[in-house]
Amino acid sequence: MELTGAQILMECLLEQGVDTVFGYPGGTILNVYDELYNYSDKIKHYLTAHEQGASHAADGYARSTGKVGVCFATSGPGATNLTTGIATAYMDSSPVVFFTCNVTEPLVGKDSFQEVDITGIAMPITKMNYVVHEVDKLADIVREAFAIARSGRPGPVLVDILKNVTAEKAEYEKLPLSEHATRGRLGKLVGRSSNNFKSPDPDKEDIDLLINMINGSEKPLIICGGGVVRSRASEEFNTFVNRCDAPTAITVMGGGGIAGLNPHVTGMIGMHGSQASNMAVDACDLLIAVGCRFSDRVALDPKTFAKKAKIVQIDIDRSEIDKNVKTAHHIIGDARKVLSVLNEKLGQQAHPEWKKYVFSFPTETEYDDIPGKLTPKQALRTIADLLPQDTIVSTDVGQHQMWAIQHFHFDYPGQLLTSGGFGTMGFGLGAAIGAKVGNPDKTVIHIAGDGCFRMNCHELCTEQYYDIPVITFVFDNSTLGMVRQWQTLIYDKHYSQTTLDRGPDFVKLAEAYGLKGKRVTNVEELREAVKEALEFGHGYVVDIAIDIDEMVRPMVSGGARITNFLAI
Repeated sequence: MELTGAQILMECLLEQGVDTVFGYPGGTILNVYDELYNYSDKIKHYLTAHEQGASHAADGYARSTGKVGVCFATSGPGATNLTTGIATAYMDSSPVVFFTCNVTEPLVGKDSFQEVDITGIAMPITKMNYVVHEVDKLADIVREAFAIARSGRPGPVLVDILKNVTAEKAEYEKLPLSEHATRGRLGKLVGRSSNNFKSPDPDKEDIDLLINMINGSEKPLIICGGGVVRSRASEEFNTFVNRCDAPTAITVMGGGGIAGLNPHVTGMIGMHGSQASNMAVDACDLLIAVGCRFSDRVALDPKTFAKKAKIVQIDIDRSEIDKNVKTAHHIIGDARKVLSVLNEKLGQQAHPEWKKYVFSFPTETEYDDIPGKLTPKQALRTIADLLPQDTIVSTDVGQHQMWAIQHFHFDYPGQLLTSGGFGTMGFGLGAAIGAKVGNPDKTVIHIAGDGCFRMNCHELCTEQYYDIPVITFVFDNSTLGMVRQWQTLIYDKHYSQTTLDRGPDFVKLAEAYGLKGKRVTNVEELREAVKEALEFGHGYVVDIAIDIDEMVRPMVSGGARITNFLAI
């Protein structure tokens, strides 16, 4: 049947099982939005306040559901407003397909109104990107984009469609998702075993070597990285940890890869890692990192990191092997596949003395109570006690992010949504909106700092209009907290441009958007606010007053040995 490019795009989205899109219209993408009008009974579109909000919403939807997120934007500034969200998804391996439309073919390269080479801009921060010049190639490109986004190491893909292509017509044949790997461009790429589509099966000899290393280890340590979460391998990972009987540290991106209350868990590792985790990595004789790329926030000083250990890296992406830390052994493959094979072959281990040593150090920071003031731990414990255990938690970036990861216990992949690689302030609210859309039956909360919340608080209008009941908790210390912490510890208390002694009043802001809000200064007020927010059933903002000099502890300076704590 003959369809326009816009119709073909809609049909291809339906082929992929897409029923949710986040976006913002504009001139070049109007043909697509005009056709979307005719598909409104099949595809729900969420209009955000800003394209960046749409990008984070699609990302949060993808991370929390395990599906591919979808985002629309127009050309020029509409497209460039997506770049922060694209980079955020890229750094954290989140599968999102971004569709932009560009000027018509005769106007390309002429500095036309709202023309930009978005594929050139986005090339370093996408897994793949395309410019669609011919309508008869559109369907296969869309199918390929989704296959690339979801397979192997997931990641964002950008498809930029010229406006004339959305109006031109071509023959379209509906293709069930199960047949996509055998047809057209996609079939040819799969036939060549492109790494974009396939993850290798783990090598038997590599598995056997690791088994022998585990059997010979007296002080093993396991790291749960983001790859465990992306592959939805939490069940296999929990089994592996229990089988190894090994202390297990968690990266920022690994939250939810292992049950937070598993007795083997030592807490977060790295710059703000627990004493137990950081001391363990310094003393272990075998370090097994699953889906962890050893970023500079984990392996702060690669030369001294796990210097007594044989390091084993399990990762789906060969380019991550030995990139940051030299390994003694590695296994290339999807975490779920590798762990399944390991669990079949590995016998039960026991390391009581080693665990006794590791757990002699704190796995969680104790914060002193301050009369009349809320501490981060008090606040987060109060929130956690009143919310369902399966609550999805979306955070922005900074002190509140570290406190949330320290004091919440995440049990399943997609329960924690946070920008770990790119560190995107303003990520949390859009991501929470996307998560609630994708998980309507779960409670979703957004934890922010007052600096981060200012960046994308305008998405409260999205929350209100579509009645998306996200509860936002703003840790309000009237400063850019993490930067101030560095200024206190490293920069001789030169508080240059970090004090936020200015508006808005977050409670009045919530009310201006038609939502409710409350400012709290103690535990009892916080308890009342949380209960009211849950009963209200709509968007709600809780402004939590905390001390300006509250710090995230522990802290290790960048580039230092992992046990050289600046603050404990």
